[in-house]
Amino acid sequence: MCLGASSLSPDVMDFLRLCFGCPIIEGYGMTEKTSCAISTSEEGDNLSEVKLVDVPEMNCTSEDQPFLRGEICVRGPNIFQGCFKDEVQKEVFDADGWLHTGDIGLWLPEGRLKIINRPASLPLSVIILLN
Repeated sequence: MCLGASSLSPDVMDFLRLCFGCPIIEGYGMTEKTSCAISTSEEGDNLSEVKLVDVPEMNCTSEDQPFLRGEICVRGPNIFQGCFKDEVQKEVFDADGWLHTGDIGLWLPEGRLKIINRPASLPLSVIILLN
């Protein structure tokens, strides 16, 4: 079962696993850009590449310690191919084909990505395990 929209507490994840008797996978995506860019799947089937890009105006850089922080960027075959208007296309994609999500994340140990901020400043705390 794959879930999205917001993070689930560990208690809810355990309850769902017991109720349905199947793996529960959380996904991170954006309706307008990609349905699921990365997930907690342990099968190694993530289609997207993920990187963090410095956001100096938010004091998020690749030099941050103990965890690197920055804007989450994704690219891969599951990312939408383009925008109707060229000016919008140039706002969300860079020259190397990376989609700039606007979300701010940080890398945790063991390859986990924690989303710590959104453009609309909505309270958000999501941790995604990347294989």
